[in-house]
Amino acid sequence: MKSIRSTFSVVFILLAALALIFQPAHAQSGEPLAIVMTANGPIMPPMFEYIQRGIKDAEQRNAEVLIIQLDTFGGSIDTMKSIVQVIRDSTVPVVVYVSPRGAHAASAGTLVTLAGHVAAMAPETVIGAASPVGGQGEDLQTTEELKDKEDTKAVARSLAERRGPTAVALAEDTIDNAKAVSSNEALDAKLIDFVVDNVDDLLEKLDGFTVQMNDGPRTLNTAHATTEPLNMSFIEQLLLFLTNPNIVFTLLSMGTFAILIEISSPGGWVAGFIGAVCVLIAVYGLGLLSVNWFGLLFLATAFVLFILDIKAPTHGALTAAGVTSFIVGGLVLFNSAGAPQFQRVSVPLVVGMGLFIGALFFGILLFALRAMSRPVSMGVESIIGKAGTAKVWDEASGQVQMESELWSAEAVHDSEKIGKGDKVEVVQVEGLRLKVKKIK
Repeated sequence: MKSIRSTFSVVFILLAALALIFQPAHAQSGEPLAIVMTANGPIMPPMFEYIQRGIKDAEQRNAEVLIIQLDTFGGSIDTMKSIVQVIRDSTVPVVVYVSPRGAHAASAGTLVTLAGHVAAMAPETVIGAASPVGGQGEDLQTTEELKDKEDTKAVARSLAERRGPTAVALAEDTIDNAKAVSSNEALDAKLIDFVVDNVDDLLEKLDGFTVQMNDGPRTLNTAHATTEPLNMSFIEQLLLFLTNPNIVFTLLSMGTFAILIEISSPGGWVAGFIGAVCVLIAVYGLGLLSVNWFGLLFLATAFVLFILDIKAPTHGALTAAGVTSFIVGGLVLFNSAGAPQFQRVSVPLVVGMGLFIGALFFGILLFALRAMSRPVSMGVESIIGKAGTAKVWDEASGQVQMESELWSAEAVHDSEKIGKGDKVEVVQVEGLRLKVKKIK
């Protein structure tokens, strides 16, 4: 009985201690929650997944507000529309805050900012330049241009009309004329609600502010809100990282090179496996970026020229042509006229990668030429010209030791008389019999 009482006493003490530990948490549970996200990068599907996850989390936890700190140079129009839709359908007020200082809400980021139930910017930030471009990054023309611009303007008007005619006019101007404005200019036009230095100042401004939700107006209570960050997951960061054109180009180049090594020297699997993985990841990135697919033809031509120079050596002429085709292909693929600046690949990277791969193939070419000019080192032909010792000899024939092997041999007609122990040189091989002459 005493042991049972002791056990219950220990359990009771532990439960009491746990209650004391978690008491502050319960006391704070009544305070409003402000979830803070950091959306830094292009408006691409991984960004949409991140924002959608944040909104679901805020709704499940009944947060007072969800703050999205935005810094982007734009991205996919389709992804932007998806983000706008999930923000407008949110049951938790979403605040889009362009920050930190020096940040941009450019192109598609402009409409994402306007989609917020509250729009705010940090000082020295920029919003605007939202003119749409084509899927290959080119400027749109005539009917196609009108359709895309009018569609984007309609979205902008629907988001800005609650802010007044000046805000609507400015929103349309960012699309028609790619106009960009500072945070103060946007505030003067009532395109945004606040200009604040940081999240704490933003929460202070939001306290008592009324936002229009789908179920009606709602007054925010953020005076004593607890902020909690919601960062990108590793997978979301990785997928967004793969929308970097420099990374995509490097993966595509090195992956293709590794596959060609596997094809030219079959038998292993490491190079082929790594190459296949790199190419597949690069293809994912290419599917997200605004690229000119015609550039892939130049890249393919470059690798064909590299292979041809190995198979039918032209002393580097085809390799030089391949390097040129490779550089042109990389620039056409990512840097066609009108491509958004943030989706352009680094020119030094393309040139450097082209020279690097060209040098590797040229090294392989030199190795192949050297192997072709090297004398035969295997088979009976390889012993012609080598020296041996007559171990057993009778008149004109006997046995000669070549390194660790004994061969049947006979003297050529113009050789001096050979005796046991004499040094001889192999002149000819007939089947498994050597013809030798005495070395003077």
